[in-house]
Amino acid sequence: MPLSTLAAAPEAARAAPGGWEARLDLTFERDDARTVLATRKHVGPLRVQKALYPEGPEVCQAIIVHPPGGIVGGDSLSIGIDVGALAHAQLTTPGAAKWYRSAGSRAGAVTTLRIHEGALLEWLPQETMLFDGARASIALSVELARESRYIGWDITCLGRTASGERYASGDLRQSTEISRDGSLLFCERAAIDGGSRLLQSGAILKGAAVFGTLVAVGAPVTDEMLAGCRAVRCNTGEGAVTRLPEVFVARYRGDSASAARTYFATLWCLLRPHIAGRDAVTPRIWNT
Repeated sequence: MPLSTLAAAPEAARAAPGGWEARLDLTFERDDARTVLATRKHVGPLRVQKALYPEGPEVCQAIIVHPPGGIVGGDSLSIGIDVGALAHAQLTTPGAAKWYRSAGSRAGAVTTLRIHEGALLEWLPQETMLFDGARASIALSVELARESRYIGWDITCLGRTASGERYASGDLRQSTEISRDGSLLFCERAAIDGGSRLLQSGAILKGAAVFGTLVAVGAPVTDEMLAGCRAVRCNTGEGAVTRLPEVFVARYRGDSASAARTYFATLWCLLRPHIAGRDAVTPRIWNT
């Protein structure tokens, strides 16, 4: 179920004159049986709340916050996450990332996730919402070491569907790259122009305003697990899963960000015991 068209990868985030420039760098390390948030550095309006341990000391959860509450043309955000050997970190956000209409300047966000030997990172942000007229470049790079694991998702909403707004103008350039020891495992690039007739094609979005991808790497998905994931149904919209040689991929397209989150969260609950060796515990921030 292809959801995107091929395009060049977004350039590194760089603020335009008058835009906000924000950077957040976090390092997680294993300290005996505990994962700790060892370092955190920030520039501009990008923060992380204190480290949380809802599952005990082995899993460190952090919530990334962008205090302005929205991204405008000219803004640039950069996030760098390092998860040290044998550590287990889980990152999420308190709400949707809102990208506002632009007067002309492009906004950008680059996220780089580095997962070292034997470590695990769960990247579980809430959705990206592009207002009509938003111009956005969004790039995600996941760099895994040997025997490290990753599970993460992204959900994109074109327009404010709850208020009937469609993405009639603006453009999105989006890329995801996942590699292990320098070898590319998964690469996807999308070019979406607001109002384009191509978005009505069944080979792309079929007119849907919401699309997303979940990716899991690091533990072979058995036939039984694959069948269980394929049995999961979306509340609304379409979902599908694929098992590649080293990567498990799930897709969603429809008109509901909530349905996309529910679908991916259900798959996460099925996959997490196999990938992380522990049952899924829903982050409390999702319910606030």
